[in-house]
Amino acid sequence: MVQVTDAFVAAARAVGRAVDLIPPDRWDQPGLGEWTVRDLVGHTSRALITVIDYLSRPVAEEVIESAAAYLAAISTGTVEPETVAERGRQAGRDLGPEPAVRFGDLVVEAVQTVEAADAELIVHTVFGGMRVASYLPTRTFELCVHGLDISTAANVPIDLPPVVLEETCALAASTAARSGREVNVLMALTGRRDLPQPFSIV
Repeated sequence: MVQVTDAFVAAARAVGRAVDLIPPDRWDQPGLGEWTVRDLVGHTSRALITVIDYLSRPVAEEVIESAAAYLAAISTGTVEPETVAERGRQAGRDLGPEPAVRFGDLVVEAVQTVEAADAELIVHTVFGGMRVASYLPTRTFELCVHGLDISTAANVPIDLPPVVLEETCALAASTAARSGREVNVLMALTGRRDLPQPFSIV
C-alpha cells in the first residue's frame, strides 16, 4: 500500500503545482478535445473528488480485482463520451472563481483521505467494489495523464516523479494486455512497428 499511496500523493501534488501556474488568461482557452483548460482541470479534479467520496463508502463485495480491470472496463464504452464530457464541464464550473485554489484544497483533502485509508478496505466505485490498494492506481493514472494534458494545454511545466510515471506506464501496459492489444503495444515499445491509429487503452 505504501508505494501506491506514495504514487498517488506525488501525482496529486505535482498536478496541483502545475495548476497553480496556469495564467489567468488560459483558463478559457482550448484544453483537450471540446474542453477548455478549466473543463480539463475540472475533469482532472474528479480523480481527487472520487477518492474523497469513494473511500468514505465501504461495501461488502469486491467486484473489480485490479486497476487494470477497472481501466479495461472503461474501454468497453459503458460510459457515454458525452456524459464524461459534461461531467468535466460541470466539474470545471464547480471549481468556482478561484479554480487553482479550489484544486489545491482538493489535493490536500484527497491526500489526507488516502494517508488515513486501510489498503484492504473495499469501497464503492462506478464499476463495483474495489480494494483501496487496487483503486488508487487508477486515480494516479488519471492524474498523471491529465496532468500532462494540462501542461501541454496551458503551457506550464509539470514535474511528475518517477514513481508516478513508472506506475502509470505499467498500468497502461497491463490494461492493454487485458484488452487484446498487448501484441500491438509490445511491438511498438520494442521498435518493431507503429501502433495502429487511432489507438487508446481506454
